[in-house]
Amino acid sequence: MLSEQNNKLIVAAAGSGKTTFLVEEALREKNNSILITTFTQANESEIKRKFIEKNKCIPENVTIQTWFTFLLKQGVRPYQGALIEKKINGLILVNGKSGLKAYRNPCEICRKGNTINEDCKKCANPIYYSEENEFEKHYFSKSLKIYSDKISKFIIRSNEKSEGLLIERLCNVYSHIFIDEVQDLAGYDLEFLKLLFKSPSRILLVGDPRQGTYSTNTSAKNKKFSKFNVVNFFQDPTIKINTDKTSLLINYRCNKKICDLSNNLFPDFQKTESGNKLITGHDGVFFIKEIDIEDYLANFKPMQLRETKRKKVNENFKVMNFGESKGLSFDRILIYPTQPFLNWLLDNKTILAETSRAKIYVALTRARYSVAIVNNIENKKSEIKHYK
Repeated sequence: MLSEQNNKLIVAAAGSGKTTFLVEEALREKNNSILITTFTQANESEIKRKFIEKNKCIPENVTIQTWFTFLLKQGVRPYQGALIEKKINGLILVNGKSGLKAYRNPCEICRKGNTINEDCKKCANPIYYSEENEFEKHYFSKSLKIYSDKISKFIIRSNEKSEGLLIERLCNVYSHIFIDEVQDLAGYDLEFLKLLFKSPSRILLVGDPRQGTYSTNTSAKNKKFSKFNVVNFFQDPTIKINTDKTSLLINYRCNKKICDLSNNLFPDFQKTESGNKLITGHDGVFFIKEIDIEDYLANFKPMQLRETKRKKVNENFKVMNFGESKGLSFDRILIYPTQPFLNWLLDNKTILAETSRAKIYVALTRARYSVAIVNNIENKKSEIKHYK
């Protein structure tokens, strides 16, 4: 009988050093084969960089791969013959639901051209290829590339067909599997985790649900557990896992004022404490008027953060999108807020969409010392004061 101590979930806070924790944990396991996997290439690069910083090199017993690379190499390829004899030609990334067959109500243009346009906004009532009757078209594109939203589902089916040999082989390759940014996993990826939890390998998951800005897929499967709701998935009594919500709660990046504001975005989560006590003379959270931006950029050199590239900024200074900045640190940032965010800053009870909360949380917690938020209107009731 496997102990739940074999599986562990650590719910971390921004700036708490979760990447450092994973790297140091891996360095302690010198005699074991370790896989560290994460969704984005940016996070993969950050893990590799941290190994170089801590150890001068990546140890031979450690493999670092993005989530989809790991699934393709160690999940799909070894036992694909159990389900399909043709050669699988890689992975195709999809943003929505894959395997579109037709529309019950195609628009006039698509109907005349006898085409199926997945991006057409006028066609209605899509029909998708079924797994039971149209297996190949359900899982693969015409060029035999497996759809990213169904890759974990395919692995689960392969493991069933091979009577568990897929997971057995995987655990022989890696005795320890560490998964970073677990809040990014969705759909059948979470079902795949259930198989890993029942295996003899040590499974360590680390993530911050408040930073749920990405998802591996938009599948309807486990949709209620996507992004910051992912912690609820692990409360299933059939899942044997030890959940740690206290070890990585100190934010060593942000000072107290920044931590306090970011905590307000997710009041149901345990509050993060600041581990940054350094005083620079320009610290905390400020509003700034547009007419002062150029002078502020010249004086403080903050990283400009915006929701999308559609927002015009001063291109003479560094700029990134909110999601793009995830995992990075800067001394100072300048945020070009959305109107809903500004409304929330003035009244924390106003409605702010879940994805917006996550993106703003990511943006706020990139800064060590100061956050300036563009806002032309002064409000005496606001605790956030304008920069002079």
